[in-house]
Amino acid sequence: MIKLQNVNKYFYRGEPREVHALKDISLTIDDGEFTLFSGASGCGKTTLLNAIGALDSVNSGKIYLDEKEITSLSEDERTTLRLNEIGFVFQAYNLVPVLSVEENIGFIMKLRGFSDSEIKQRVLEVASMLEIDNKLLSLPHALSGGEQQRVAVARAVASKPKIILADEPTANLDSKNSQKLMDMMRELNIKEGVSILFASHDELVKESVDRVIYLSDGALVNA
Repeated sequence: MIKLQNVNKYFYRGEPREVHALKDISLTIDDGEFTLFSGASGCGKTTLLNAIGALDSVNSGKIYLDEKEITSLSEDERTTLRLNEIGFVFQAYNLVPVLSVEENIGFIMKLRGFSDSEIKQRVLEVASMLEIDNKLLSLPHALSGGEQQRVAVARAVASKPKIILADEPTANLDSKNSQKLMDMMRELNIKEGVSILFASHDELVKESVDRVIYLSDGALVNA
């Protein structure tokens, strides 16, 4: 379960300008949710996703992952948390260009100390689910945008995190590949039991999820 209590985040962009990016956010997200943070550009949805993922600190309030307060963790502890419990899917894919698809998918597992046999088995499993098992020896530059995004999803889910955070995962895809990606992420959500949280303004994503949480100017419109 993810729980936020009165979370506030400010950005300072030169005196005297201050941006109140998250305004007193209180929210609960249960295990296994397939949920979207939605709103206009600049509403705070990516900032909220980054706060939940321990990528950004907050100025006040508390965030809990499975009863563990993450807002008071040190940077080293936050890094360990991200490595072990959270998978990330970024709009820019963030694949390692000199690594093959197989190596990219297994990258987080290798960092976590899984054995080579465990990595190989799991990489084949998720690559098959995402229909990229015929691309395992390819480098990222040889793939289409849709294929690269599926590699990013496979990498995020391979180490079996509790949560996957996906920031605008369909932004660089056409409608056909966007729908295919969302269908595959739904399958992962069901089969793996992983909570998946999206930040997006894509109507297709909105139609695919179970719950939509709207933000406006850093505040919740509904929860």
